[in-house]
Amino acid sequence: MIDPITLLAFVPAALALNVTPGADMMLCLAQGMRSGRTSAWAASAGVSAGSMVHVTIAGLGLGAVVAAFPGAFEVIRWLGVAYLLFLAVQALRSGTMKAGALGMRPWKAFRAGLFTNLSNVKVIWFVLAFIPQFVEPEAGPVFVQFLLFGSLIAIGGFFINGLVGVFAGTLGEKLMRSGKALGYVTGSIYAALAARLAVME
Repeated sequence: MIDPITLLAFVPAALALNVTPGADMMLCLAQGMRSGRTSAWAASAGVSAGSMVHVTIAGLGLGAVVAAFPGAFEVIRWLGVAYLLFLAVQALRSGTMKAGALGMRPWKAFRAGLFTNLSNVKVIWFVLAFIPQFVEPEAGPVFVQFLLFGSLIAIGGFFINGLVGVFAGTLGEKLMRSGKALGYVTGSIYAALAARLAVME
């Protein structure tokens, strides 16, 4: 059982992480603007699922193994760059379509969120640096504590990123009258995410 005081210290820190703008939040913002609220929530769910994969890997001790092979990080990073550029091109090419034809189905939005989070190798580094500060070996299995803390981060991120997407969806409805502008905005967001991922060390 995790000590309540430790949990009380962890929750504000996790929320601070969740509200910090990053690639995942920008993705949900783009989905909300382009595809509406349902796809924004789906993308947020994909992001949370990806974060749980990172937490599980770190909890099993595989994070240290992956860290020993920098080449693996490079492959994952450039796959993420390619995927985000693909989304950017799709958004720009479909910018002149009618409002009803715009958007990404929820399952594809979920997949985009999952892939974007998994390709962000900084997440696993953060997990390895942040969560162990709150893990207490004497409190029980370390892996179970990793999963619990990671779940709190994932749940908080799901609601915060989802709400960002919902707000963006409202803005997107106003922009629907100008499909080209909507395509440019979302395409630019995807391209910016790809550039950020490409230049990060």
